[in-house]
Amino acid sequence: MSLSLDIDLLRSFAVIAEVRALSRAAHRVGRTQSALSQQMKRLEEIVDQPLFQRTGRGVVLTNPGERLLIHAQRILRLHDEAMADLCGTGLSGTIRFGCPDDYAAVFLPPLLRQFSSQHPHAQVEVVCGPTPRLLERLDKRAVDLAMISLPDGHSTSSGGAHDDIIRREQLVWIGYPGLDSTHFEPLPLALSDPDTLDHIAACEALQRAGRAFRIAYASSSLAGLTALVRSGQAFAVMTQTAVPTDLSVLTADAGLPALPAVGVSLKFARARPSLLITAFAEHIRATLPLL
Repeated sequence: MSLSLDIDLLRSFAVIAEVRALSRAAHRVGRTQSALSQQMKRLEEIVDQPLFQRTGRGVVLTNPGERLLIHAQRILRLHDEAMADLCGTGLSGTIRFGCPDDYAAVFLPPLLRQFSSQHPHAQVEVVCGPTPRLLERLDKRAVDLAMISLPDGHSTSSGGAHDDIIRREQLVWIGYPGLDSTHFEPLPLALSDPDTLDHIAACEALQRAGRAFRIAYASSSLAGLTALVRSGQAFAVMTQTAVPTDLSVLTADAGLPALPAVGVSLKFARARPSLLITAFAEHIRATLPLL
């Protein structure tokens, strides 16, 4: 009897490959971890190849698993396009979406991939920048929707639902591995624009702690900031989720003051956004806390 690849198995496999942890994948697909493990065992039997290796930090794909993922993503995309086309369930159109660089690197790939599977005829144009610049674009209606950072504990006086905090992210100090911040006086900093939360939080925390500092580099480019940190010329502040693996998070032992958390929220350019923009916002609200 010939075997075939089941869409549900491939969809579960793709989620595990994305989050690299069975527990998180099970929550995402709405199954128990045991049921998900049985699904993957069945898939490995079908392809007659081991697809995952368990590690202390989750699971990693084997070489056959990496190859299957390429096929699975293409199969799932075509399947979802066919269903949306024939059943008329998918929305179409273009969304201009603003997103800070650090959130874009971590959150956008899964967010866009999942939304595309539901609405394959929709296009999302992404504009990256720090929150103050995105708010300016919203005011000019240069973007339709933006993911923005708000001070932790933020509450709106207007009661607008669109300013609700979806997720909280801790701000952290980062530096080049092995570089001791106590050896620098004043402390050289690489920070984003002066009106951004990370810039303000860093300066206020150091001022309260009585620690001298200087702005060695200020830019809205996350790539520029991390490049300076990699050179060992400065220390920076970013959300913990977005810290590159080759840089170190500095703890209290480094003599640096604690930093606050920030809230992640969404803001619309128009009071009455289109059905497509609303659907994308609801998708982010449902998915972002699970990433």
